[in-house]
Order: sequence, then C-alpha cells, then structure tokens
Amino acid sequence: MAIPKTMSAVVYRGANDLRLETVPVPKIRPGELLVQVAACGVCPTDIKKIQYATLPPPRIFGHETAGVIVQMGAQTRGFRLGARAALHHHIPCLDCHACRHRAFAQCPQYKRTGITAGFEPAGGGYAEYVRVMDFVLPGVVKIPPRNSCLEGAMQEPVNTVLKAVKRLVLLRGDIVLVAGQGPIGLLFTRLLTLRGFQVVASDLLPERLQLARQWGAKWAFTADAPDFADRLQRLTRKRGLDAAIIAVPSDAALLQAQSLLRGGGQILLFAHTRRGAPASTDLAAVCVDEKDLLGSYSADFTLQKEVSQLVFSRKLDIRPLITHQFTLENTEKAIKMAAHPQPGALKIMVVKNLPKTSK
Repeated sequence: MAIPKTMSAVVYRGANDLRLETVPVPKIRPGELLVQVAACGVCPTDIKKIQYATLPPPRIFGHETAGVIVQMGAQTRGFRLGARAALHHHIPCLDCHACRHRAFAQCPQYKRTGITAGFEPAGGGYAEYVRVMDFVLPGVVKIPPRNSCLEGAMQEPVNTVLKAVKRLVLLRGDIVLVAGQGPIGLLFTRLLTLRGFQVVASDLLPERLQLARQWGAKWAFTADAPDFADRLQRLTRKRGLDAAIIAVPSDAALLQAQSLLRGGGQILLFAHTRRGAPASTDLAAVCVDEKDLLGSYSADFTLQKEVSQLVFSRKLDIRPLITHQFTLENTEKAIKMAAHPQPGALKIMVVKNLPKTSK
C-alpha cells in the first residue's frame, strides 16, 4: 500500500493540552517496522503524564497499541506486510544487573521507549502510524485471525496485571482484597480467580461491585461502608487478609488494607505512580508484623506467551471490558472520560474505525 507523507496525530503540548495536528509519517530504518494503528487503549499512566505535565512537550502518547504492519525496513525478518500485530513499547536487554534480578522495568534499555509517532518517543498510539524500533521487535505479538486488534491492544495491560499477581506469595484458596474495580481492578479480580484465589472486591460505585462479582469476586463490598472492616474480619475468621492489591491511587485504601492484613501478608501497590507524593503508613506493621509492602510497574517480557494464550484463547475474555471507542480526532474526549470514571465506562479505546452499529 502507498504510505502517505503526513498523518493526523494527537500531540501533547503541555498540561491538559492535546491538539490534533498534521505531522510527518515516521521514517523507519533498517530492522524496523511501520505499523498503521488500528486501536490504542487509554492508560491511566498516560493520563497522569498529560494532567500533571510530568514530561516536557511535544510528545505523542498512547502505548497500548495494535495495528497492521504496512512497511518493513531492510534486514527486518520474521514479519510480513499486512499482518496484524500487538506492540510492546518497552523491552529489556535480559543481560544487565537489573535483568539478572528479573527487575525488568529497572533495566536501562527497558526505560527507553521503542515506539514513536514523532518527537521524543512516547508510544505514539494516538496517531495514524507508529515506527517500531529494532530493539522492541521481540515485543511484537502476532494477532490470530479470529481475534481483533482491540484484543491485541490489551496485551500490554494484561501483562502488567499478571506480572503483579505473580509477585504475590499465595496459596490456593487464600483471600485477597482488590481495592478498586476499574478496568485494571477487574483484570486483577479475574486473574486471581483463575489462579484459585478468593477475591474480596471493593469500590465506591455499586455498579462496579456488581461487575466484580461477574468477573469472579466471591465478595464485593462498598469501600467506605461503616462495617467494611467487620465484614472482612468475619469472612477471614479474624485471621486477616492474605494479601491486598491497591489498584487505585488512594492512600486511604492502603491504610485500610494494612489494618486488615494478617501478619506476614502482602500489600501490592499498583496505581501509586505519581512521584513526590509522600504518604504516611505504620512502619511497625511492616517491621514487627512482617506485612510486606510491594510495588509492581509495567510489563514482564517473559510473560508474553502466557498473556497471549490467556487473551487470544479468551480464557481471559477482555471483550466485555471495552465499553467505549473513540476515533482519533476525539482522543481528548476519550482521555477525559477515562480520567473521570463513570459507572458505565470501563476500558476506553481510540480506534481507526468505529464499529458498525445495527439499525
């Protein structure tokens, strides 16, 4: 197919300043790919970067990306034109000190962004085309014929959740609190259930608690209910939670979970990604009660095959999670919706073409 010289892209120009602009289509180098974007998920990490201007402009964000390979650089092997693919914008070297400790997100190469639509590389999914650099080609996942690019775009977020789940030391039947039942919280709820753990879901929205039950939660409680602690004490027979995952950036949720955790249990932070925001906690609970405080960030390259099997086999069927789709020119609306959760809004996608609706 003919590649145009220019394309539309949503360019970040400063705090809460997104502009639909015409920019050059990225030129690829030997060993690289050019992918026409079909779908890109709206991620809370990008929302925070846009809202708080944590990175200097201009940039083109969007990293949960899937599309069609439309151009291959010289010496690029293992791909074909017209193939649909899911992309990962960070790939570790697998050889450095951090990688040898399996701390892949701390690898210097991993911290480089290998997909761009122009300007400083930032994922580029909110554009018509992206350039996929050679060092992230191992993160290109082929999408099977029966699956959609929407499912492909969910590879990266599912990977981050599975990585976090695997950080916990749990026994089958253990009771785990998942605080926050947005798209990520629901993925935690489902993956924990699939692995044989019992999930207590909490949220402030009744509609999301109902969804949590559908996604496998054994119990679902309003997070600010006066009897929340009493309920958890009863269902754990006063033993306390085995683990808690904080899938919302709430210090109150962290403190609440810490008080309800058994000695030797684990708390995992997944949404506290804004730097410079101090929080108070009971350090004696960590030291004396041995309540571990963990963090998990980004994806694990070594889990790609497992994630693909989960998503593409639909053992983890992510399709019901995608509630809203916006075209590229409406990316700002998509991000605003994701930044201000509504009962009926879960995973939001920016897509090339809106789905056809029956009349």
